[in-house]
Amino acid sequence: MSLCYNLVMELLSQIAKVAIALFIITDSIGNLPFFMGLTEGSSKDERRKIFATAIMTGFMMIVVFAFAGTLIFDLFDLTIDDIRIAGGILLMVISIEILIRGKINYEHKEDIGIVPLGCPLLVGPGAITTVLMMLRVYNVYAVASGVLVCFALIWLVLHFSENIYGFLGKNGSLVITKIAGILMAAIAVRFIRLSIQAIFHL
Repeated sequence: MSLCYNLVMELLSQIAKVAIALFIITDSIGNLPFFMGLTEGSSKDERRKIFATAIMTGFMMIVVFAFAGTLIFDLFDLTIDDIRIAGGILLMVISIEILIRGKINYEHKEDIGIVPLGCPLLVGPGAITTVLMMLRVYNVYAVASGVLVCFALIWLVLHFSENIYGFLGKNGSLVITKIAGILMAAIAVRFIRLSIQAIFHL
């Protein structure tokens, strides 16, 4: 009985560690200004569809790299720094478009949920690396459960973002859009800088 209890407690402890670490890395609360700013002008239903797309995209990215990340890296001779640089360039292009045009032009608004919200803002190199590392340390069932708990928390954050959006109003959301563009460009520069430092051992 004591052994079973200890095993259950250890599993729950691992699930909590995985969920908390991933929730911090994905930083859905910190990214909320990006989510609100990039969906400025969307209706409530449209915004929820975009958020649902972002969550699904992020979840699929985590699952794919968790089970096939090493294979993908080996197959294409990639490193995590290559992914980080690619994500940085992508964010830089998007941030410039936001700062110049004030918005991103997409044929379908749900596409915003895929890029940049789902990837690389929600799930980027940090989240991918974290999952790969945790699979080497923790029970695979604990990691899978932790990922589910993390994305349930992300859903809660985005679901109640409407309250914050309503409080800010149109002018506030416009300001946030511009700030989000500047911060996104800064994050892009950081992605590229860290990768260059890692590659050249600076």
